[in-house]
Amino acid sequence: MAKSTLSFVCQNCGAAYNRWQGKCEACGEWNTLAEEDTGSTSMPVSIRSKRKGRKFALESLTGKSFEAPRLSSGMTEFDRVTGGGFVRGSVLLVGGDPGIGKSTLLTQATSLMARAGHRAVYISGEEAVAQVRLRAERLGLADAPVQLAAETSVEDIVSTLSEGAVPRLIVIDSIQTMWTDTVESAPGTVTQVRASAQALIRFAKKSGAAIILVGHVTKDGQIAGPRVVEHMVDAVLSFEGEGSQQFRILRAVKNRFGPTDEIGVFEMTGLGLREVQNPSELFLSERDLGSPGTAVFAGIEGTRPVLVELQALVAPTALGTPRRAVVGWDPSRLSMVLAVLEAHCGVKLSGHDVYLNVAGGLRIQEPAADLAAAAALVSSLVNAPLPTDAVYFGEISLSGAVRPVAQTAARLKEAAKLGFGRAVLPESARGEIGGDAGLALNTVGGLTSLVAEIAARGSPKSDITGNPGRNREGPVGEKNTTPARFRRQEG
Repeated sequence: MAKSTLSFVCQNCGAAYNRWQGKCEACGEWNTLAEEDTGSTSMPVSIRSKRKGRKFALESLTGKSFEAPRLSSGMTEFDRVTGGGFVRGSVLLVGGDPGIGKSTLLTQATSLMARAGHRAVYISGEEAVAQVRLRAERLGLADAPVQLAAETSVEDIVSTLSEGAVPRLIVIDSIQTMWTDTVESAPGTVTQVRASAQALIRFAKKSGAAIILVGHVTKDGQIAGPRVVEHMVDAVLSFEGEGSQQFRILRAVKNRFGPTDEIGVFEMTGLGLREVQNPSELFLSERDLGSPGTAVFAGIEGTRPVLVELQALVAPTALGTPRRAVVGWDPSRLSMVLAVLEAHCGVKLSGHDVYLNVAGGLRIQEPAADLAAAAALVSSLVNAPLPTDAVYFGEISLSGAVRPVAQTAARLKEAAKLGFGRAVLPESARGEIGGDAGLALNTVGGLTSLVAEIAARGSPKSDITGNPGRNREGPVGEKNTTPARFRRQEG
């Protein structure tokens, strides 16, 4: 007879403890342990070990491999991230901040597939059927033959979907609201989420239907629930975006059937999410030409070149410890670039606050943005606007050298298509271009030469009263550490 056993399970990582404690030793989070019924059995080991194993066939590495058939979602940007469409029997986990547009995105995807003649089912555990219909009417998709339901029992869902034709796409919104009779825990707990996900995954593999699970996120942006769920599913997608921006970015964190470095760009409008075929034009649409501290970076997201504006602000600080704030880029990378500028280029930034922002809400992950960030920082410091028709890309080493990056030709081609006339790139990358790039190339071997070129065009910044400041002496950006009102008067 099964014996019910109570234990304390961490709601962040899933670690179990025999007694309650304030801090989880596995993940380090506080106040995340909750009492759950693990349902362990007291069956003797001698009885459980009598079952004999089943023999299975072993195969060799040689043989024909058939590519998994895919089903297009009807959205080009969605298919780009998934690797070409949905694979039969696959399970995807989609996470994102509340109100970012996850339900809107999946409503559009299911409607497009239903209009194409495929059976698509949308099951909501957080909204009523009438609320889903209101969203579909607002998006202009009320005529799509999507099958709706408001249900949270996994057993009832599997039993209903097993009848009739197998659905090609099933959306579960969200996995935190699902519960199963096999576990004696409340919905949303680690045990329930893990058991519900396992039951839905087993149904997807058996029936061949593609299932999308919507997951909540924590305050750190991580998908809530046990970490093991991310290992159980075939793909993990993250829907990102700033609340003040209309741009939304779909990024693959894990994908067993495609790449993990592709992104899909959407724009939130009154009629739902609109696909953005050329993200560079969108990110540069509100660019402020001729302002110091702005540089255009030619980046690569997967196989797609993306041009985005980097904005920097360097201002004298009134604090003992200057501030270093960055949005959309790695803070550790910014600290490294500042250290190289001060150690090898003579740029004194120890008395300045530094702010760096990636315009448009895009998050840059590649080190090729080092050169553009350094150019924007020096431009803001010396008050020298950079050329408006120039793009920058290159990796900066700790010695101050500018190293080449991958896919140089694709970056230059995208810049030329958008009307840029010149490019600042590593000197060793000239041999990878091959042929006419369509731009004037300004190659730099070290960061010192680029800093000297920008500083030569600089002008002294004015003080708060509008009077021009004194000319700089010595290294770029170096200032007298003694305030003028405390200096000794001569004569």
